[in-house]
Amino acid sequence: MKKTERVNLIMRYINNRAHFTIAEIQREFKISRATAIRDINEVQAMGFPLTTELGRGGGYHVLQNQYLPAARFTPDELKAMFISFIASKNSQLPYLQNRRSITEKLIGIASQVQQDELIELNHILLFENTNPGNPNLLELDDAAPAELNQLISLAVRDRHLRVTYERNPGWPQLMDVYLLHILNSNAQWLVEIYDFDTDAFRYLPVEMLRDSTISEQEMKLSEEEILSKKRLVARESNLVVRLDATGIQRFKRMHPPGIILAFTGMFQSSGVFNVQLDVTDVEVLAYYADWLLFLGKGVKFERIPDELREMLEERLARWKKQ
Repeated sequence: MKKTERVNLIMRYINNRAHFTIAEIQREFKISRATAIRDINEVQAMGFPLTTELGRGGGYHVLQNQYLPAARFTPDELKAMFISFIASKNSQLPYLQNRRSITEKLIGIASQVQQDELIELNHILLFENTNPGNPNLLELDDAAPAELNQLISLAVRDRHLRVTYERNPGWPQLMDVYLLHILNSNAQWLVEIYDFDTDAFRYLPVEMLRDSTISEQEMKLSEEEILSKKRLVARESNLVVRLDATGIQRFKRMHPPGIILAFTGMFQSSGVFNVQLDVTDVEVLAYYADWLLFLGKGVKFERIPDELREMLEERLARWKKQ
């Protein structure tokens, strides 16, 4: 964190408290005692009314608790709060029954332009397994790819984008795409896109994207045509699986990137997902066979390729012999 940003945050922190100590500033901002003292001296030099109290229980007192003007959120700060709330989907976290009213209030204090952006964010962003209290599940942090903020800023204005995809260093690929979702899956940020050039839906790691801009080309298909194509692909998937509550918990712990689980029962007690597998790729089939066995006994197949079924049966027969 830059010094000017830290000093401004310290001023806001101090303004909201009648009393504070150097040790509290050190812990809150993760700085040394010497740095904390220098920052507080700088705050005082700017005219912030503080008095010191010596002794074991001493510290600083704020003479006037309304020195700073009322808080005003920047567009990026408002997006950060809004995203934090829509990311908190785990029903076991406290107070989340208020999430809807809080997000509506955040939208309410925004300008008309900001309101449109926040509502669009709610459609674009997908989160899963968000539970900071459980080390087995995803914990969101600040270590997001550099391109993520740029993608979000562009997508709330226009989802028809031109991106540079660099799967291998030194081999950039320019792509004309329609962005469907930005999601965090298995602790990795992905974009779900429709690639106009290959007429295919793909999941791309955000960390492999750069130089994203709004496309200047004319869209070859309308948004509704793209969504109709996606629904058709889902109907034609050769692997359709239903999960019970145990399967859902294991799905959350591990699954192939890009698979979206649709919940079908109350309290996330059942769900379904679909995948189009390349049955000629033995390595992919082997991976899915192992993963499906990991999901447990509650797995029910509505549709499964014969090649994958045979592989599962071989594994089960081998285990029985052992």
